[in-house]
Amino acid sequence: MTAPSKPGKLAKADFAQLSEFRYQMRRFERFSEQAAQSEGVTPLQYLLMLHIKGYPERDWATIGELAERLQAAHHSVVALVTRCEAAGLVKRRVSEHDRRQVEVHLLDDGERVLARLAQLHRAELKSLKGAFTVPQIDL
Repeated sequence: MTAPSKPGKLAKADFAQLSEFRYQMRRFERFSEQAAQSEGVTPLQYLLMLHIKGYPERDWATIGELAERLQAAHHSVVALVTRCEAAGLVKRRVSEHDRRQVEVHLLDDGERVLARLAQLHRAELKSLKGAFTVPQIDL
């Protein structure tokens, strides 16, 4: 192992760590893109469904919450939800608690597609155990 680099100056090993991390992230991303497409959805549709199902403490999320999770603009998420609704994957509902908010819920078809994709992603993550790690960054 090489000595930590000086503040402000990165050593070759630092670049190698960052490069390897980005490579492994991109490999997983590419796997995810191909898996989603094999199920007939786009990678963003998969992520939208994942974030709906995976939202803490409930099985739905608002447009704003999804925009945060996807790191996307609000209007882009509205368009994505519209496409997912047209595909029969999700349904919008006006919140009973706050009529200004729209809840996005998975439909049965969305649940089925998501379940298959989540299984594939979990298996891929298990196969990457040890290869896909966050680099040790000395602070």
